[in-house]
Amino acid sequence: MEKIILDTLLEIRPEGEFLKSENFILDGLLDSFDMVILVSDLDKKFHISIEGIDIVVNNFTNIKSIKTLISNYVQSK
Repeated sequence: MEKIILDTLLEIRPEGEFLKSENFILDGLLDSFDMVILVSDLDKKFHISIEGIDIVVNNFTNIKSIKTLISNYVQSK
């Protein structure tokens, strides 16, 4: 799952050093437009539908937080 998340992030921002960052937003690796694209891509890749209420900065600060978010959706299927 982490590899898919990282690959998806790199598709959006190939220059991003996501493995070195603990906070993608504060480090300028993702902006709000990137998050919209990321949510759409993750929905497709993991066959889930992330709800608007979960599209908050805390769920997209790093790979671990994104993985937790996706895991919650995958487990609830």
